[in-house]
Amino acid sequence: MGHHHHHGHSHGHHHGHSHGHAHTSNKKALLSSFILIASFMVVEVIGGLLTNSLALLSDAGHMLSDAAALGLSFFAIKLGEKQVSQEKTYGYKRFEIIAAALNGLTLILISIYILYEAIVRFFHPPEIQSMGMLMISVTGLLVNIVAAWILMSGDKDENLNVRSAFLHVLGDMLGSFGAIIASLFIMFFDWGIADPIASIIVAVLILISGYRVTKDSFHVLMEGAPTQIDMNQVKAALGRIPFVKEVHDLHIWTITSGYPVLSCHITIADEAQHDEILAQSQKILHDEFHIEHSTIQVEKETRGCPSPHGTCN
Repeated sequence: MGHHHHHGHSHGHHHGHSHGHAHTSNKKALLSSFILIASFMVVEVIGGLLTNSLALLSDAGHMLSDAAALGLSFFAIKLGEKQVSQEKTYGYKRFEIIAAALNGLTLILISIYILYEAIVRFFHPPEIQSMGMLMISVTGLLVNIVAAWILMSGDKDENLNVRSAFLHVLGDMLGSFGAIIASLFIMFFDWGIADPIASIIVAVLILISGYRVTKDSFHVLMEGAPTQIDMNQVKAALGRIPFVKEVHDLHIWTITSGYPVLSCHITIADEAQHDEILAQSQKILHDEFHIEHSTIQVEKETRGCPSPHGTCN
């Protein structure tokens, strides 16, 4: 019993059930919808410039955000396959967050530019080829429907990555829809102002998603506690284990979305079994809070004074 290095390490085993299959279907779904949307985005940018429609350009901006989200998700899955290296102990999971932050900032800039353009156009509505605008925006809608359908075939319920990409594509549909309505207004009522109005609506959508992505990724990069886990609940749950005297130095942070990590010190009564407490606490963390990666240091009460307000004689 001479060695007491109280350092419990547990690494959750990833659930093996049909993981491989879902994994490849996700990758295929993401890649094919990425290629689809990215190539149509180029068409839409050119179309927007030719028909002089800001609504098309703003929808292209939204498509860019989609393509970025899809490409990011795909890239993250690809990189995740690379094994954890010695220097980068969490593999490349962090890259996903950094890329998401850049993605979010780009979206914010795009939407600000569109809002600025739209305001200018309110005062000088330009000539718009509504027929071309209609054709391109209808095609855009179809492209989004196909992309959404491809992503539905992946497992969007399970994978956060695929789900966020799916939501992007849905938001994008609204953009194409806005452009369609605007082009109809211009065609039938010669309502040139419908174009900047539609583009403002889309720009606001892009702004909101850009802001959310940026905020979430910055929270992760700043080692913020995962929003879905309540620190106090974790502390209380661990404190309820028999023989546990105190839980301190509790830290919870996120490596990448859906990958929380915890470390803490647990002070236990002298008669308690170190390994048993460790196993119990890891079970609680896994079952109740879905934290699979935890580093827990278990200390007996009498060994020194583990906490500032402990019982030290």
